[in-house]
Amino acid sequence: MSIVKHFVSESLKKAEINEFLRNEFEKAGYGGVDIAKTPLGTHIVVYAMRPGLIIGRGGETIKELATVLEQKFQLPNPQISVAEIEVPELNAYVIAARVTSALKRGVHFRRAGFWALQQVMEAGALGGEIIISGKLRTERARFEKFREGYLPKSGEPALKYLHKAELHVQLKPGIFGVKVRIMPPEAMFPDKVEITEALPQEKIEKVETAAEAAVEQPKPEEKETKEAEETQKPKKKAETPEKEAESVVTQAKTEEAEQ
Repeated sequence: MSIVKHFVSESLKKAEINEFLRNEFEKAGYGGVDIAKTPLGTHIVVYAMRPGLIIGRGGETIKELATVLEQKFQLPNPQISVAEIEVPELNAYVIAARVTSALKRGVHFRRAGFWALQQVMEAGALGGEIIISGKLRTERARFEKFREGYLPKSGEPALKYLHKAELHVQLKPGIFGVKVRIMPPEAMFPDKVEITEALPQEKIEKVETAAEAAVEQPKPEEKETKEAEETQKPKKKAETPEKEAESVVTQAKTEEAEQ
């Protein structure tokens, strides 16, 4: 199997597992799944608003889920853990499920879209977008877009931080599609730069002490050059006793001549 076919098959399997879990745990407030392969098997993290419904009494439901995933989707040794969603309004799956349930109850699509977008922005999201498509008013299908805040569509922030979800609902006019995109508040953007007016006093003192220590201590290169110069200097040869006596006599003669 080529690399392209391998990644395509893995993505299809993940989409099938996601759809299966969404249909199975819709009442538990399903909010997505993370699948990672480990040396011991497959680690699966299921996000939900009510984790107790997924775990079951005594862990029966989660054990049955592990056997189904192993037999139906050929996942080796699945290890399932359930995580609770802290802020449901910042989860794209939860918002999409709320919009689809509102459309099932007969709520007007504009009211459902604005209501869901207001919940997202009140939760602290930087931006949000909800697209509802289908036979909204007439027999011809179209889409309606509800957007607010800062929501980049391309680049690293969109790939790294943007939460996406897409759900479909069967109504009397036909199938409606709901797409949700949410930019969480913890997202970091490269075009946002913070400029501080002045450094704290502690950092200034640390920088000054480091500079003084660097000035006082000679660099290793300077040490090496000094040692090399000392070794290159010619050493004075020790004088013999005869030469010392001659030098003393010459010095005495010069003193008498001066007198």
